[in-house]
Amino acid sequence: MSAQKSVVVTGGSGKAGRAAIKELLAHGYTVMNVDREAPRDPLCHFLKADLNDQAQAIDCLRKAAGIVDRRRDPLGTPFAVIHMAGIPAPGLAPDAVTFQNNLMTTYNVFSAATMVGLERVVWASSETTYGLPLTRSPPLFAPVTEDHPLVPESGYALAKTLCERMAEEMHRWNPGTRFAAFRISNILEEADYALIPGFQADPAIRAWNMWSWVDSRDVGQACRLALEADIPGAEAFTVAAADTLMLRPSRELMAETYPGVQLRANLGEHETLLSIEKAQRVLGYTPRHTWRT
Repeated sequence: MSAQKSVVVTGGSGKAGRAAIKELLAHGYTVMNVDREAPRDPLCHFLKADLNDQAQAIDCLRKAAGIVDRRRDPLGTPFAVIHMAGIPAPGLAPDAVTFQNNLMTTYNVFSAATMVGLERVVWASSETTYGLPLTRSPPLFAPVTEDHPLVPESGYALAKTLCERMAEEMHRWNPGTRFAAFRISNILEEADYALIPGFQADPAIRAWNMWSWVDSRDVGQACRLALEADIPGAEAFTVAAADTLMLRPSRELMAETYPGVQLRANLGEHETLLSIEKAQRVLGYTPRHTWRT
């Protein structure tokens, strides 16, 4: 990777965006954070913008090539955008508000990226596209892979599902821009590890996402790898930790909570039930963090 390569991170003030910025800076990238909220730590140049406005989205990517104070942060022409902006989970706003915001901000970023001619778009889809919180029907098999049917159960999940299709069509229109969708599991920062012992007495507390999680730093790692890997077209990847949040074995948890669901024969003792095999194989993703140590 050339140290001159530059990236715009939308939502860079949030958990995933902040982790992506730290990872990119540590590997020689120059970065600009685009968000409605100023970051708690000024890691890189910050540009305040509302991505519900398509003109602002286009302007952000164009301005990235001409930051005023180039002596402090000479970004240069960006080659990619990491899109982490949006309402980050269902239930934080009315369903219709979440749907409209996440669908339109993503459309605006995708279209701006193709207009400006960026090479790569890495963006936050969601584990919820697999049917989480699994109250209507259990998974068809486990660990769940990217081939599992998408069965969104909320406006949040539906927007993410439609955005995955949007990425496919925008790549078809503009083959020079490639898209990597991350179906990200529940993001925990290191300070959140203190919550995990409280899950052990009742596995039902975390059954809604099959006891899955991911450290924010591993999300940052995945973002960088998706910029550097050879990704054809528009691809989706599950990004999760290698293990579950539980002390009990994965097979035992599944038998108790989701009896009858087909399990892979070689399932590891505490292996994640949201498969990261594709991310490992295509991106070279290997989670570095586990709460067990």
